[in-house]
Amino acid sequence: MVEFAPVPGLPEVTRAHFVNRRERLREALAQRGVAAMLVTGLVNIRYLSGFSGSNGALLVVTEQHGGDGATTLCTDGRYTTQAAEQAPDIDVEIARASAVALAKRAADRLSGVTLGFESHLVTVDQHTKLIAEAPTLTWTSVPGIVETLRMVKDDAEAALLRRACAIGDSALAELIASGSLRPGRTELDVARELESLMFDAGADAVAFETIVAAGAHSAIPHHRPVRSELQAGDFVKIDFGAVAGGYHSDMTRTFVLGAEPQQWQRDVYELVRAAQAAGRGALAPGAAGADVDGAARAVITDAGYGERFIHSLGHGVGLEIHEAPALAQTATGRLLSSTAVTVEPGVYLPGRGGVRIEDTLIVREGEPELLTHTSKDLTVV
Repeated sequence: MVEFAPVPGLPEVTRAHFVNRRERLREALAQRGVAAMLVTGLVNIRYLSGFSGSNGALLVVTEQHGGDGATTLCTDGRYTTQAAEQAPDIDVEIARASAVALAKRAADRLSGVTLGFESHLVTVDQHTKLIAEAPTLTWTSVPGIVETLRMVKDDAEAALLRRACAIGDSALAELIASGSLRPGRTELDVARELESLMFDAGADAVAFETIVAAGAHSAIPHHRPVRSELQAGDFVKIDFGAVAGGYHSDMTRTFVLGAEPQQWQRDVYELVRAAQAAGRGALAPGAAGADVDGAARAVITDAGYGERFIHSLGHGVGLEIHEAPALAQTATGRLLSSTAVTVEPGVYLPGRGGVRIEDTLIVREGEPELLTHTSKDLTVV
């Protein structure tokens, strides 16, 4: 029996996890009658191999054409050592034009077969070059096939998501406990301090530019923090996340700063909290993404604020901060067990303020697993 060592920097992820992911891809390709696939999306390459460099391509061949022994990673000379360390069970080739080099290799070894490619990521010019280098192959589009596999999180991915979310919880708790969230500080000051606290708590990176939106700015869903001072009585909306081992957390909490909430603030906050609870309660394997959105949206619409909930309810989260599946009115798919998603309804009143409450969760049989644990009670800081 082969023993797989942990990947450096990703202690929960073993080579066995990557082998299993490639096997699942092979099965999906075989069902489509595709003999091999050229993977060019860097996030997808990382998911399938562990390699996290900024240039690369991966050739994955189905069992009848060579199986895992035929998997090849191609990257340029900057990543010779990194590729060997991060993908020790995969053949590595060094070439500047990685995708073209693997297309030539596929044409030499698999002449006449059908080769899948990521048409949603490959440009028209790249496609033309690939076909020119490998005219003996039949090129076929397989968009989103790896992203579909990525929706279901394995045990290692779930552990990294828990870690990323715990880092976020810890950093926000420290920000509040230190008294740093107070009138007179700027949105930008608070955002940068929270990011620093995430690094102090063990983050590898921040998941995205931290949103700190105070007062009227809190009515702007994706406001970018500026040098505007926080004022007593403001809603302060904080949307942020950490990265651990490549996996992202995403959480939003809205506070009232330094004064008892006004009645309109209490009303809007409790409405959003009720909608968020309805959305979380609708998460279940087999649930339609549109129905989960609808469960939360109905609470806000019935209260007369439907026009003020101006975005979708949530999204998948993992190696990317926004990935499949969607929880939206336009969503067409159904949720699978072990899918990680956000639930983040909001109500935004232009010129006054807004509230968003967001958690990251993993869909499970029964109740979803909540990963972000900071209180959702209306809190004065």
